[in-house]
Amino acid sequence: MASCLISRRAPKPDWRQTDRMLAPVVLAALSMSAVSIAAQVDVATPATVVLKSKAANKLLLDQEKPEYPTLAKVNYIQGDVRLQVLVDPRGRVSEAHVLKGHAFLAAAALNAIRHWVYRPYKTDSGPTDFSTLVDFNFALRIQKVNDLPPQPEDFLRRQVRPPAVLTESPASPGATKLRLRVLVSAEGNAMDSDLVEGPPSLFHAARRSLEGWTFQPARWGNHAVPWYLDVDVPVGESPPGAARLAPIRP
Repeated sequence: MASCLISRRAPKPDWRQTDRMLAPVVLAALSMSAVSIAAQVDVATPATVVLKSKAANKLLLDQEKPEYPTLAKVNYIQGDVRLQVLVDPRGRVSEAHVLKGHAFLAAAALNAIRHWVYRPYKTDSGPTDFSTLVDFNFALRIQKVNDLPPQPEDFLRRQVRPPAVLTESPASPGATKLRLRVLVSAEGNAMDSDLVEGPPSLFHAARRSLEGWTFQPARWGNHAVPWYLDVDVPVGESPPGAARLAPIRP
């Protein structure tokens, strides 16, 4: 199992010195997909091979360790992030999609995974792209469990001002609206999105449409932060070959 561990020993907890109290541990482990090596074919995209995590792990050449976000540490945010990635024939991550995870942690995981490098996956016809799942676990190492405040995610949610749409792509006549949950970056861009409601066949066209949107990022106090926002995206028919990374539900 490939893993990366980032940690530092924390002193005895002191509520007045929150950042010193926390020692981040980031453990990245490639997860097991439900598709066997003997049947490595994505149903929605027959040309894309789906690898189990162990098989994909053997191809890893370089994996950047995700940085534990400071604002996640001071707000006691921890937990798992699951990503689905598409690796191109050169071994580079061409697409990455969040299947689950807190916005702060998911943004950090996405920033790291996009720098991972794999050895090209080869078939009888030559190098080809493949899809796999990657799990990250962000954990705060503290002296006592009782030192964690109750329900830190709910407390943070009440303090965050959500993002808002500034500009969006115009709707064409007869367009179909899909509801997407967008991960808006601290810079106001759509880092990723997930289908909430609408035809799955148009999901990738909707994701591409979001590339032309701009957002006002979420705010935590004076800080711009990554956060989720549900939006309705109008799209026409999905162009041929658009569906490269078919969603795999956890």
